[in-house]
Amino acid sequence: MKLFNISILGLLLLAACSNNQSAEKTLPIYGEREPVTKTVNGKTVTDTVYQTIPDFKFVNQYDSEITAKSLDNNIYVADFFFTSCPSICPVMHRNMLNVYQEFKNTPDVKILSHTIDPSHDSVAVLKKYADNLGISGNSWWFLQAPKETTYKLAESYLVTVAEDKNAAGGLVHAGYFILVDKQKRIRGTYDGTKPEDTQKLIADIKTLQAEYKNNKTT
Repeated sequence: MKLFNISILGLLLLAACSNNQSAEKTLPIYGEREPVTKTVNGKTVTDTVYQTIPDFKFVNQYDSEITAKSLDNNIYVADFFFTSCPSICPVMHRNMLNVYQEFKNTPDVKILSHTIDPSHDSVAVLKKYADNLGISGNSWWFLQAPKETTYKLAESYLVTVAEDKNAAGGLVHAGYFILVDKQKRIRGTYDGTKPEDTQKLIADIKTLQAEYKNNKTT
């Protein structure tokens, strides 16, 4: 009986360790980083400054201006698309609908879809596209800006967009969903054409929420 009790205790301890490790899970931080040395309370300390998404200014499907400040204190997911895309965009946004449904009532989680074809994708076109997907409210914004602005911003998200007359629709872009934290740092990238990657994104958003809840994200 004593041996049995010891075995049960061991199993409980292992379970507790496993739960603690799960609770303490954190996501990596992507992009460039730079060590910065500073003096705090008379002591020299070295901190790490991570790459962040720079300020931007777009217009959404409601003809409202959206800037980086609009995302303050928000976790968000970004992607790049165009409404007339004949290839991966429809697949991506069918998958993104799962993210939308999961978090549409969560005030501090947003989705940003940047069009790379602003000459065609006017505010009215973006609104119709959103309506066709069944999107309402302010949890998923479809954004438009001058092409050069969008293409430059894509570099900060570590993705590539370009014109290519040989490509379907005349444009090419990476089909990634990019997870950004409240400090505007990239915390994950996911293949938007794969349902399993979309489910991982949903799980990672919840992990990031837990990081903030436990005050572990700095």
